[in-house]
Amino acid sequence: QSQLVESGGNLVQPGGSLRLSCAGSEFTLSLYTIGWFRQAPGKEREGVSCISVRTSNTGYADSVKGRFTISKDNAKNTVYLQMNSLKPEDTAVYYCAASTYPYCPGYAAGVWHYWGQGTQVTVSS
Repeated sequence: QSQLVESGGNLVQPGGSLRLSCAGSEFTLSLYTIGWFRQAPGKEREGVSCISVRTSNTGYADSVKGRFTISKDNAKNTVYLQMNSLKPEDTAVYYCAASTYPYCPGYAAGVWHYWGQGTQVTVSS
């Protein structure tokens, strides 16, 4: 069964770093625009970042701009989210998703067609 698989979530202290991975299992990530989302307890899902399949242009939510970096390694069929200077408010389950749009289409759920199962990130001292 083709799917997206996230990994790399962990408990980290404020100011620390983590790198999340989104790997394709029988799913070729290089054919899709890939996005990262997060959902904290009691809050709505929030779009965090995306990378265009057509141009490799990237986009970031204001809350993570300058701290998070999205990248892809087509040879490894993996998209990464490097997260630096982590804050307690970054605590959430992080999901990757794939869209057939050639450019970052915004973060409305209807334009993201495939989702991973999520990985937990906890930022706490």
